[in-house]
Amino acid sequence: MARVAIYYAPLDDDPLTELAGHWLGRNPVTGAPMVQPALFGIEEATAEPRRYGFHATLKPPMRLAEGRSWAELMGAVRALAAGIAPFDLPRLAVHDLRGFLALRETEPCPALQALADACVEQLDAFRAPPSEAELAARRGARLSPEQEAMLARWGYPYVFGTWFFHMTLTRRLSDLEKEILLPATEAYFAPVLELPRRVVDLCIFTQAGPDASFNIAERVRLRG
Repeated sequence: MARVAIYYAPLDDDPLTELAGHWLGRNPVTGAPMVQPALFGIEEATAEPRRYGFHATLKPPMRLAEGRSWAELMGAVRALAAGIAPFDLPRLAVHDLRGFLALRETEPCPALQALADACVEQLDAFRAPPSEAELAARRGARLSPEQEAMLARWGYPYVFGTWFFHMTLTRRLSDLEKEILLPATEAYFAPVLELPRRVVDLCIFTQAGPDASFNIAERVRLRG
């Protein structure tokens, strides 16, 4: 296993899961290809998020620290989940996020922030330090001083005060691509975004090798 990540992902029977799988072109459990909608440029525009699977990041992808095992990590995840109660997810909507298209919540949700904070802090002992190459790649995004501090301490620039819930649907788009894909994305996801949904588990994604895609390995129920 190259890396593991703790994500939020809608449940298997949520219609959003199937729609997003077709949008990205890959089943996040089996890794099998899925037929994408017939839209200009969608295959290339979704190539990067396809690799990571449809999700919102809670604990960013990490390599396990030396001396730590998968069994120990899963024990810690279950212990964390045992102290957190399920909660309602606010309605989602398509957002233009600095050129990327993503689903975001339509109102603040303190429970989401608390869940992400708990995952970052309580599971950090299992995180191997990032390599210099990984740090350099992150710093290429012109980080703010606060983001730089988060990167140095937590290995990722978007945690705690710099974290925000989002479920990525495309890479950064050109103006032409956005003109076509933004209204198409809104129309495509509209039928399922009004449905109520709850956050009831933590979704464990794993990556088999450096060039492999992330797949769902396990779900751990929230039991607080």
